[in-house]
Amino acid sequence: MEVNDALIRQLGTLARLEINPGESEEIRQDLQKMITFVEKLAELDTKDVKPLLHMTADTNVLRNDEVLPGISREEGLKNAPAHTEEYFSVPKVIKK
Repeated sequence: MEVNDALIRQLGTLARLEINPGESEEIRQDLQKMITFVEKLAELDTKDVKPLLHMTADTNVLRNDEVLPGISREEGLKNAPAHTEEYFSVPKVIKK
């Protein structure tokens, strides 16, 4: 695949980037290297290779859920800069 100016302009439009002519040549060379690398990978014989579901055989180590004592509402609100008897008070963020 050939990387040309039209492709670079299209990619710039899709990515919402302004690409000046000086950057265009550098981007063209980088894209061409990437495409050449991917084309080289396509030459590999992978017919006997099983597809990977995960990159490693590692699994998540999970702990058992335990119910722990919580804090009371009063303790939770104690250090809040602004609160009512039941809730935190926060600045209004949606203006009408």
